[in-house]
Amino acid sequence: MWNCLIVEDDADNARYIAEGFRSLGHVAVISRDGADAFARATGETWDLVILDRMLPHGVDGLSILAAMRALGRKTPVLLLSALSALDERVRGLKAGGDDYLAKPFAFSELAARAEALVRRSRTGPEIRTLQVADLTLDLARRHVERGGRPIALQPREFRLLAYLMMHPGQVVTRTMLLEAVWDYQFDPQTNVIDVQVSRLRGKLDAGGAPTLIHTVRGVGYTLAAPQ
Repeated sequence: MWNCLIVEDDADNARYIAEGFRSLGHVAVISRDGADAFARATGETWDLVILDRMLPHGVDGLSILAAMRALGRKTPVLLLSALSALDERVRGLKAGGDDYLAKPFAFSELAARAEALVRRSRTGPEIRTLQVADLTLDLARRHVERGGRPIALQPREFRLLAYLMMHPGQVVTRTMLLEAVWDYQFDPQTNVIDVQVSRLRGKLDAGGAPTLIHTVRGVGYTLAAPQ
């Protein structure tokens, strides 16, 4: 599993890519606005950035890429563009892009290129298991257990727990969860997150085990080992 930022202003195309990666077990977050994409690509940690060349509000994909590289961000970047001419591809690669894929494209090719980029960027062995305290999540087998006790989770619960465990000890905001787990680009003003977290807590803390998921009032949640 890896964490991917998809910078694409076309809603249908962005959803197509995100759903494809999520079906493969990865976390995919969509950013359709140039300014938002700039902030997230340069200020957050990603395993991969899928970056469209043409973005709204005066922010070009290559300017985001240039800022990432200027800040020392070595995150693999796969550029997407309707500009398929050779000189445009060369320009994108010289700007710091790791790969360039012209539109339209088949998702199978995009996925293969993405997997290759992430694999090459990882210097150590591929992460297959996440662990916090006595809680273990096996990404490949989609298996969760705590203290040796297997825990059955629904697909959404698994995605929620995996996202929290990928950010141990960090405060994960409601916005981050809505985008990464529910694919909402807006706040639906419902208690969907609270209900899902409550159910997940009930499963993780069964039998009187110490609570791992903590509420940060007015902000979101954090998953951390008991003190």
